Amino acid sequence: MSELPSAVSVRESGTGTPLVLLHAFPLNSSMWSAQLDALPGLTGDEVRVLAPDQRGFGGTELGHDEPSLDLVADDLALLLDAAGIDRAVLGGLSMGGYVALAFARRHPDRLAGLLLANTRATADTDAVRADRERIAAAVTARDGVGLLLDERVAAKQLGPDSQHLVDRVQTMVAAAPPAAVAWTQRAMAARPDSLEVLAGIRVPVALLAGAQDALVPPEEAERMLAAHPDAELTVVPGVGHLSALESPGAFDTAVRRLLARVAAG
Repeated sequence: MSELPSAVSVRESGTGTPLVLLHAFPLNSSMWSAQLDALPGLTGDEVRVLAPDQRGFGGTELGHDEPSLDLVADDLALLLDAAGIDRAVLGGLSMGGYVALAFARRHPDRLAGLLLANTRATADTDAVRADRERIAAAVTARDGVGLLLDERVAAKQLGPDSQHLVDRVQTMVAAAPPAAVAWTQRAMAARPDSLEVLAGIRVPVALLAGAQDALVPPEEAERMLAAHPDAELTVVPGVGHLSALESPGAFDTAVRRLLARVAAG
């Protein structure tokens, strides 16, 4: 296990059941602002929401380790230690889902519940790995993330009805350090298939997909549901890849249903 990077940024609100929200690539924890406001409830004691910036993004340092999502999962375990949390419900969106599955594989005893949103449990295809390396090499060579802006990453992550959010998402994309973008692309490319991990999870699982997700279509959620038939699947109409931003009400409803299942034991 690696050491936790010396500077880790975590947004936190509320008390109660610990819920850790893991952001998408190449964004940061600010994408969870609506959840940080709403999920603790009116009295603030329903849920303790923690939204860390993952390695290299937001206010968290990248460190010097070789690219691996296992390290990001281990960072999370150390973060729980520092926060005095034994077990937590994890909610991961896109890349955050990959990290959540790595955490479930490496630290299963610390998982109380799992939400996988706009993500997949399968490994990358050769074509996707090649494209990740193309992007990693380009941002490293240019020492900038202009390629991501040129290729309209923000717009492609959003559904047709959510293009009013492009500027907000693009601001997060533009703030991503090129070294973190390259490191994370290579870490995602190296991740293993996690369908067996998902099948073996013995805590409540929720799956969420955007009906208009052009990056991870709802069929991927159906594949995860086949691996874990006890999971609850929500497909949000009119929503693209960033469901928590595009339809926070639907996302939060899915989270609350999961939390109720966790509380029920």
